Amino acid sequence: METTLPYAGADSCLRALAGVAEGFGRSAVGGANGPLHHVTSLSDDGPGSLREACRKKEPLWIVFEISGTIHLSSYLNVSSNKTIDGRGQRIKLTGKGLRLKECENIIICNLEFEGGRGDDVDGIQIKPNSKHIWIDRCSLRDYDDGLIDITRQSTDITVSRCYFSGHDKTMLIGADPTHIDDRCIRVTIHHCFFDGTRQRHPRLRFGKVHLYNNYTRNWGVYAICASVEAQIYSQCNIYEAGEKKKAFEFYVEKAADKEEARSGLIISEGDLLLNGAQPCPLKEAIGEHMFHPTEFYPNWTMEPASDSLKHILHTCTGWQSVSRPAEQVINCS
Repeated sequence: METTLPYAGADSCLRALAGVAEGFGRSAVGGANGPLHHVTSLSDDGPGSLREACRKKEPLWIVFEISGTIHLSSYLNVSSNKTIDGRGQRIKLTGKGLRLKECENIIICNLEFEGGRGDDVDGIQIKPNSKHIWIDRCSLRDYDDGLIDITRQSTDITVSRCYFSGHDKTMLIGADPTHIDDRCIRVTIHHCFFDGTRQRHPRLRFGKVHLYNNYTRNWGVYAICASVEAQIYSQCNIYEAGEKKKAFEFYVEKAADKEEARSGLIISEGDLLLNGAQPCPLKEAIGEHMFHPTEFYPNWTMEPASDSLKHILHTCTGWQSVSRPAEQVINCS
């Protein structure tokens, strides 16, 4: 069976990427309403640098005229209404990562993140109060903290077609049991490949996460984890165990405004379990509500979990050697 790629027309012209995200981040248009901005320097800061572009307040569609590594000496803060579009070049960020703080309308596409060092250093850190974000076709590995962390009331986010490897605590969503306002968090993760990362694919507290058509293999602790009040809808994913067989984990924690500790909920629907991966246990959930994605968006590009899906996720995730689409005077969609 031929696998259908999501948003197949996104590379037809440069700004066709805007507004075609699936899931909770579907409203992200990035810098679609701003001019094209060209990054011409691999320097950490200064004229022509990515940092200079990201601090500008106006909407920008940021593209690169060079390939290479940008070593970040500190987090690179991204302001609202920005598209960081790596198509057509090969850009790697190292040293530190991107920080999306109190911003909205962000698209990050076709970048590599590797070798972030320091306490609390994530590849992409989303906090606080950020929303309408789409992270697409990025490769992330080897940071001292998380690869993507989404916390402190950040919401309406989609992570798609990303490749995660060489890491321990991969993706944390929801900060800790004291941050009860993280109940607003909503994240979609689809068509991603978690390749031998140990845990947190993701680990969720409080919020809602829709996982579909992802491939997670050879984890070291668990595949996905529902902590306090989490709701995870796992749909048509592939879980291929290595030595550790527990795919679905539940951690009990006490929310700061509750008297009793509890874990979260996971629904596993149409998931493919390989190499002895254990199925999701049925948990007693009297009086608890599990969301369904159709409560929030009507459709998404999904197919049954299968060998054909697994094989294509080997090649269509992470940074891609694709040409930069042409810019057109008339905005295309």
